[in-house]
Amino acid sequence: MRDLPMGFDERWIPDALTAWDIDTATLTHAPVGFGDHHWRITDTSGWGWFATVADLEHKTFLGADPETVLTRLEGAMDTAARLREDQGLDFVVAPLRSADGSTVRPIGGRYALSVLPWVEGESGGFGDTLPAERRDRVLLALAELHRSARPRGIRELPVGLEGTDLLFSAVADPGGLGDQGPFSTRVGGLLAEHGDALMERLTGFERGAAGVDRSRSVVTHGEPHPGNLLWCDGRPRLVDWDTVGVAAPERDLWPFADDPEALDRYTEGSGLVPDRDLLDLYRLRWDLRDVVEFVDLFAGPHGHGPDTERAYRGLVEVLARLEDED
Repeated sequence: MRDLPMGFDERWIPDALTAWDIDTATLTHAPVGFGDHHWRITDTSGWGWFATVADLEHKTFLGADPETVLTRLEGAMDTAARLREDQGLDFVVAPLRSADGSTVRPIGGRYALSVLPWVEGESGGFGDTLPAERRDRVLLALAELHRSARPRGIRELPVGLEGTDLLFSAVADPGGLGDQGPFSTRVGGLLAEHGDALMERLTGFERGAAGVDRSRSVVTHGEPHPGNLLWCDGRPRLVDWDTVGVAAPERDLWPFADDPEALDRYTEGSGLVPDRDLLDLYRLRWDLRDVVEFVDLFAGPHGHGPDTERAYRGLVEVLARLEDED
């Protein structure tokens, strides 16, 4: 994120880092990614760390209220740590445990902090196209993840979307978004324009989700796109594990669905054959979840800045895409 979190005091971070026995020397906001907020930390001995701050009021994929979001975020971060600690998956960039063994610490009422090691590597962006060699390395890493044992406490993820109640009500009454910020009226107009197609896609998705065979479920990352990859000596390392959970393997594979030969190599590494219908279902799920996240953002108090501009453009694009696919 480019903007600082609303109502956030950066001084909370050094105070919280003492739980990891980190004595902060420098604290630098890192304007990367979308969703969470990030800082580069240097301690007094010169070691580097990476701090991630999650807004518990705006993570609808983890729950509808901050208490549920915090509980599920703690579970996800602990799962990532277990994948690294217990199963030796070296491509997992996992959060570090504090002195009391926890991977998440609440700060400032509505936020939560995780600490990760600073990893030197080449980062990418969400829309990047991976060269064939790198794409195959990612698929082999996913094959290894999908073969792994389920860590204790890992969340079984629903196929259906959470947080759609707000979407249904916003489409039924676009003006009900009110005037929470500079984009509220414009978002209401978008929902009025695209509401029929959006509801048709959403109800079609829910019908498909109800029939998914859960017996094929595996450990999944959820968002293995180029923006969540670090490349270290030609090998991928996966970051942002708040989406981890047990689901169909297609949840991780749909971005690669346009290359059947690549998926064949995934099958060689995993023993699993991707289901074409599920690849399409999870591709649709991705777009619908984006709509839920964007509408949730603009239904609450928000300002005008690089992040909200980016979110609005994203909403325009995904609604147009869903309209075209109708």
